[in-house]
Amino acid sequence: MHDVIVAGAGPVGLLAADELALSGCSVLVLERDREPHPPLGELPLGLRGLNAGSAETFYRRGLLDAAMKASGADPRKVGADPDAVEVPDPRQLSHFAGMTLDPADIDTTVLPRRLPGPVMEGFMTSLAAVTTVLAERASALGVEIVRDAPVTAVGQDDEGVVVTAAGRQYRARYLVGCDGGRSAVRRLAGFDFVGTGPLFTGYVAEVTFAGPDRLPMGYNLTGTGMFLRTPFEGYLGMLDFDGGAFDRSGPLTREHLQSVLRRVSGTDVTLDDVHHASSFTDRAMQVTSYRNGRVLLAGDAAHIHSPLGGQGLNLGVGDAMNLGWKLAATLHGTAPEGLLDTYTTERHPVGAAVLDWSRAQVATMAPGPHAPALRRLVHDLMRTTDGTTHVHRRTSGLFHRYDLGENHPLAGSSAPDFCFEDGTRLGELLQTGHGVALDFTADQALRPTAQQWQGRIRYATGPVRDSLGFSALLVRPDGIVAWARESIPDAAEFENAATRWFGAAHR
Repeated sequence: MHDVIVAGAGPVGLLAADELALSGCSVLVLERDREPHPPLGELPLGLRGLNAGSAETFYRRGLLDAAMKASGADPRKVGADPDAVEVPDPRQLSHFAGMTLDPADIDTTVLPRRLPGPVMEGFMTSLAAVTTVLAERASALGVEIVRDAPVTAVGQDDEGVVVTAAGRQYRARYLVGCDGGRSAVRRLAGFDFVGTGPLFTGYVAEVTFAGPDRLPMGYNLTGTGMFLRTPFEGYLGMLDFDGGAFDRSGPLTREHLQSVLRRVSGTDVTLDDVHHASSFTDRAMQVTSYRNGRVLLAGDAAHIHSPLGGQGLNLGVGDAMNLGWKLAATLHGTAPEGLLDTYTTERHPVGAAVLDWSRAQVATMAPGPHAPALRRLVHDLMRTTDGTTHVHRRTSGLFHRYDLGENHPLAGSSAPDFCFEDGTRLGELLQTGHGVALDFTADQALRPTAQQWQGRIRYATGPVRDSLGFSALLVRPDGIVAWARESIPDAAEFENAATRWFGAAHR
């Protein structure tokens, strides 16, 4: 019997499996597809954006270089100059409903404290590139992957779960469903899935155009929908505000796609051929709880929304990082009471906020007499410094703060990448999947207390290039600050924080 079965070998499922295996758990991944790289995961249709927060996740697990190489990303555009002493100004910014913003308008003085390091920006990638990197890590960690094995039944009791896939039964102590927006695990395990219905059917397709220059590049909002062209040859995106009626109701033929394109573009452009195509809607749905007994959900299995703004993959990456170490600690018997339940309390609000972000974009794009007025208002607001800064905070993945019940403003936020004088960085210390206690005091005030959690918390001390005024911090395995102090650290306060997140100390 395995410790955990993960349903789904996409980026979220593989990252969850990697996190669990890194912590010493035995993991089986069941994937419904036969092939590891379906055509829709390759460029151009598999194009995705990893925001800076997700790039930071790959960095903290030693996977950043591999992910950038697989994606063809330029490290000089992702990280700061190695000799930088100040955080560079943002160079990239997401769009809102196709409206682009200028990164120069961001007010960096109101953003939480950061330090220059290997990750300052996100980068463009593909589902295939991310999946390849995470699958290679899974193989190195001993994760077993079974393909052509769609989940058809799920049962659970006080001892574990029984999963049926491809006519065979598998047992494990827990099941993590990462099997996409039409999750079988979600349905079979009885999760409540609630939200709002669709306003449009969306399409992405790789096509051959006749006269492609007739369609402008970028996002093009019209009176009947939207079409998108990118520098990738043959890439076409469309939104047709049909109430989601067509989605998966019929074949994506050349004739149908051409009809939609002509309607939303107002041209008589011709499609010569369709190589690959897929449809989607703006349904915005979320499970009421990410956990049902011994079954947990992550990624699109837990929440679905339109791809506007490029938040879907990043939201799933955050789920996997939050869940992995908590479930591993639960399996190892070191988790404090209620730790696994914090997965829902921390991630559900993040997912709900992304769903609302998606809904707001759809509302400003919808045809009719009212949306244009709303769009003009939103456009004017976003062109202000406060508006641009707000979009950056919401989409970069760097500035979310979990409510941990701590008064310190950094608690619950992503930790700055502190760099010791010998060149060691916090991001490198997190690569083992342990928590980290940072002690910047000259007398190593926290060492005796921190060592009681040896094997769960790494202790690091010494002078750093810039402490940002801190004397000590406790950082969770997912890179979130659990406790921080600027004054002389109190060992008892540290012990309380460590016990809360890492269980009882070794006495």
